[in-house]
Amino acid sequence: MTLFGKRIRLFRPRSIWIRKVVQMFFFALIALISINHTLIENGTGIPLLSSASLHALCPFGGVVTIYQYATAGNFVQHIHESAFALMVIGLFMAILFGPAFCGWVCPLGTIQEWVSNLGRKLFKRRFNHFVPEKLDNILRYMRYAVLAWVVYMTATTGTLIFAAYDPYYALFNFWSSELAIGGLIILAITLGLSLLVERPWCKYACPYGAVLGVTNLFRIFSIRRSVSTCKADGACSILCPMNIQVDSKTTVRDHQCISCLECTSEAICPVAKTVIFSARGIK
Repeated sequence: MTLFGKRIRLFRPRSIWIRKVVQMFFFALIALISINHTLIENGTGIPLLSSASLHALCPFGGVVTIYQYATAGNFVQHIHESAFALMVIGLFMAILFGPAFCGWVCPLGTIQEWVSNLGRKLFKRRFNHFVPEKLDNILRYMRYAVLAWVVYMTATTGTLIFAAYDPYYALFNFWSSELAIGGLIILAITLGLSLLVERPWCKYACPYGAVLGVTNLFRIFSIRRSVSTCKADGACSILCPMNIQVDSKTTVRDHQCISCLECTSEAICPVAKTVIFSARGIK
């Protein structure tokens, strides 16, 4: 079969099953913590998790409070020490393995993938190829503008400005009085676009994805392609959720890579040890 000028075999990708398990685990965990936080406020719930909240478990909260912590020695309102610690852990892991948080842990990324499974069935070959390539290349840098705006506004106002627009926060608070209508609207748009484009929020707007995406330029473990065994059938590129042209690279350094490993020989690539995840010089 030929698709967008590339030949691709018709086969069912094996996928990385352990990634699916990890994604479901973290989605269920965050949902449980969020629901329990609401129940605790109403006098019920699980006491063991009573102090846990979305703000405490969001590593991006650590990013937006850096300026206040450096200048005033405290955190932006609602930000917890745990968010700062998670930010440090997240960056360390990203330097090693790239944005694995995005591809394996983030619940918002997970639910976008689940909705995209429906979109893939509805639109078949056109799914994830609706946006013209030139426009797509421009939109992918928009998340850096979002990052700059969030950091600037948080630093100048001293408040967690992004909470009012955050679809992740809205996803796990749509039943709560803390929900901001802006976040709910952005969440609805994100899920709607997920029927057409895989991970639209991750590609075009996520400020934390923008932070972690930079680590793809110097990460230690990367996705590497063996030119000598590659059949160049385009499977790894066409089925990449972030539309990265893996079959034209020897090492994937694209700032949009989420380290999902779905392009590797363990999933999509039909030739063993052709697309692998390893450190430089290790195969």
